Amino acid sequence: MKKSTDGEAAFEPFADGAAVRTIGALAFENGPETIALHGSLDLTRDAAGLAQARALKATVDAIVASLEAADLPGRVAESKTEPTIVKNPFA
Repeated sequence: MKKSTDGEAAFEPFADGAAVRTIGALAFENGPETIALHGSLDLTRDAAGLAQARALKATVDAIVASLEAADLPGRVAESKTEPTIVKNPFA
């Protein structure tokens, strides 16, 4: 696993479906076709806020660079798989 300049594991956009980059309470969930963002981030006007802003910028820059380097379709096809219903193991 690659390391970023701040010592964290590098976030490689669209590389897998398991990596998550968390900045404050904002999570970037990696997937092969999408990156989902969940949560929120308060950028404070101090050294900690600057560090979070830089981490946010680096993450978004990596996503943009990955998209720019790819041969992109007009739009990703939506998943048409039906949800699987499983028996409740606790019932």
